Amino acid sequence: MTEIRKQSTGARRGFSAAAALIIGLFFTGQTAIGQIRAEGETAPAVLSPAALSDAFADIAKRVEPSVVSIDARGRTPDAAARNRTVPGDSDDLSEFLRRQLPRRAPSAVGSGFIVDKRGFIITNAHVVENAVRITVRLESGEEYIANLVGEDSDTDIAVLKIDAGRELPVARFGDSNASRVGEWVLAIGSPFGLSRTVTAGIISQTNRETPYATPFQRFIQTDAAINRGNSGGPLVNLRGEVIGVNSQIATTTGDSNGVGFALPSFDAENVYKQIVQFGKVRRGFLGVLLDSVQAEYAKVYGLDNDQRGAIITDVRGEVGPAGKAGLEAGDVIVEFDGRSIISAQDLISKVAGTEPGRKVDVTYLREVDNRLERRTTSMALGERGDQNARRTERDSDARPSPPKPVDTRPFGLTVAMITPAIASTYNLEGQKGMIVRSINPDSFLADVKLSNGNDGLGEGDLIMRINRQAVPDEATFNKVVRGLKKGDPVVMHVLSFFPSSRSTQLKIVQFTVQ
Repeated sequence: MTEIRKQSTGARRGFSAAAALIIGLFFTGQTAIGQIRAEGETAPAVLSPAALSDAFADIAKRVEPSVVSIDARGRTPDAAARNRTVPGDSDDLSEFLRRQLPRRAPSAVGSGFIVDKRGFIITNAHVVENAVRITVRLESGEEYIANLVGEDSDTDIAVLKIDAGRELPVARFGDSNASRVGEWVLAIGSPFGLSRTVTAGIISQTNRETPYATPFQRFIQTDAAINRGNSGGPLVNLRGEVIGVNSQIATTTGDSNGVGFALPSFDAENVYKQIVQFGKVRRGFLGVLLDSVQAEYAKVYGLDNDQRGAIITDVRGEVGPAGKAGLEAGDVIVEFDGRSIISAQDLISKVAGTEPGRKVDVTYLREVDNRLERRTTSMALGERGDQNARRTERDSDARPSPPKPVDTRPFGLTVAMITPAIASTYNLEGQKGMIVRSINPDSFLADVKLSNGNDGLGEGDLIMRINRQAVPDEATFNKVVRGLKKGDPVVMHVLSFFPSSRSTQLKIVQFTVQ
């Protein structure tokens, strides 16, 4: 069965997943054929495969510097259970072993793109959901800790901010409303953590609904290859403009099936501007439940074949804008602020896109004595509540507050002495060192990887040596660690225990103190 899912995290252990998609290539196999005339109309020139290839390359070169990779780390699960004392010989060692198996902080990887030279970045909200530490990597390879400026769950958009100390390359928004089915597009991002990946295809459909979309999500559908880790990356037209933010895919396998969805840039840019200004998205609110006028309703009520609208099915209290204006269940709203209404979704979008507090005219049809009367009323819109909206206090330059400081304990580690009981349980007889009890997810050490890409330290690991010096006890460990300063290189000799085989393996954990 095909599943619509958010598709972002290449290694999403404990995070909600999600991403988007893109488009498959079709060549005419001909050279540029100039203009094709049909019944007096002029069609645009058809590019040759070589010309189209050159266009793709030029656009990728222009846009790639603004695209970033994102690594979001959450809190280590069962934190309370880890803050226990190390058991002695009489404790339940099997339970201790179960709890001491490596617990990694849940993490997600995704993509994003810079939209302001000061370092503001757009990505998907699900990429950074519940994150306590967000790392952004630029095309140059530079990495920065990002601050979450705000997020909007209704559109799955989040805004981050990094401070690079210089002006950064930015992506330019295009007009997503002008996008056409069949138009070529490129998607740029980090599928499976592979940064600077470009795929190409066409727009399969616009204004597409999906089963799990919110009332504020109508997508550009594409057939390009977008996979886990692409979430939050840009969908770009042949002018090098961002027309969408890759967000979801339809999949039977968890990866790209050639059906993906990008939030149009019109919506993403509006959300971005509001988050930077207000820390959240402000949406207009009527205070009604709605249904759409279908052909059957039009026939029964004698409406014109092309007449549509939104039927009020419930008015949510007399104190709301609609209630105060006298609207009732059964009324059919046909115009909002001078614009015709096609459906319930159309009205929701128009209301949500209107500033709260603004006074608007609403034209509606009310059944009176077996006929529909056309009426108009005025009301000041309320503000739609959003429990997930988040505000960060910023200064007048809209700069977010700095990230939380790293734990002041050595490297953010909590360690304990090895005991005979632990040595027996972990097959560490004869070994000396310090057992890792927990790693603060806010610490840079939580992000350290081995050269093969696997995680560095984990809970239950035994640190035996630091920079060639044995650390058999807590006093020695603290002395060595406290002698290190920012910028110093560190090499740790570590033993990891594998319960399935009751064996240990040496790891060389290398990093620079931050």
